[in-house]
Amino acid sequence: MAASLIIASGSDIRQQLLRNAGVEFAVQPARVDEEAIKQSLLAEGATPHDIADALAEFKARRIAEKNPGALVLGCDQILELKGEMLSKPSSPDQARDQLKRMRGARHKLLSAAVLYEDGKPVWRHVGQVRLTMRPFSDSYLESYIERNWDSIQHAVGCYKLEEEGVRLFSQIEGDYFTVLGLPLLPFLNYLTLRGDLPA
Repeated sequence: MAASLIIASGSDIRQQLLRNAGVEFAVQPARVDEEAIKQSLLAEGATPHDIADALAEFKARRIAEKNPGALVLGCDQILELKGEMLSKPSSPDQARDQLKRMRGARHKLLSAAVLYEDGKPVWRHVGQVRLTMRPFSDSYLESYIERNWDSIQHAVGCYKLEEEGVRLFSQIEGDYFTVLGLPLLPFLNYLTLRGDLPA
């Protein structure tokens, strides 16, 4: 890396994706009140696309202000089901309710990434994936939540595609990395074009 990169995210999977791609980086998770920002933007009539982008930018800016000269990547993910945004579950009961609503239906996952340099955004991307859940049984749903709660409580949509959550789906239309929370290929292409990664 020609410039130092900081990831404003504590997500293990985002870090793993970048590490696997041979990208060097430091980690400084941004502490922001996502729910308050989201509600404020909703009150202004913002779309899920705009909210994902704004949250990613807010995180990047927060860490960029403390690290002048560094490249800072902020990320956020929004799940939209029939026009409504769903959040990370706060309890197994909430996970059960969400998954029952999503069962047999198609939802949209938006993964936003914003890169800051010298106090301003220099690159942004919002990837979009459409996912269809299969009509799984209540008994499978109960056992799935019991086995996976420790992991899925940190995931919007109550699933991780890189884990057992993949069994909930019948169809996925879009980029796998975007589902994992980082539009990796567009980001790597940008770093390569600007000379931070070898061409």
